[in-house]
Amino acid sequence: MTLSSLRGHPLLVNFWASWCVPCRAEFPVLKAELTAHAADGLEILGVLYKDTADPARQFETSFGATWPSVTDPSGSIATAYRVVAPPQSYFVDREGVLRSIQIGQMETVDFDRQYPAISK
Repeated sequence: MTLSSLRGHPLLVNFWASWCVPCRAEFPVLKAELTAHAADGLEILGVLYKDTADPARQFETSFGATWPSVTDPSGSIATAYRVVAPPQSYFVDREGVLRSIQIGQMETVDFDRQYPAISK
């Protein structure tokens, strides 16, 4: 998975973990927004934060997540993005420019406030 393969799409990069309680509340919001903005070409890329693949896959299955997630065993992706703690999301526009950062659990109102900057 490369970010360049997602260029041309509005993109949400979401750092999450299976042990993260706010992530449990956030996943249904992400799923709903992905469906609502399918015509715009919205893509979500999950990045597993300080977690392992097996519990993460179980978490994704239980919440019906359909977007890809990558593991970050060395923490290098989280370090590059300066992640504080999950959930933390990055709104990236079609040209690959970071437009907004959501630190903490995202509600629908948060998504609606930030999405227009990346969907143009």
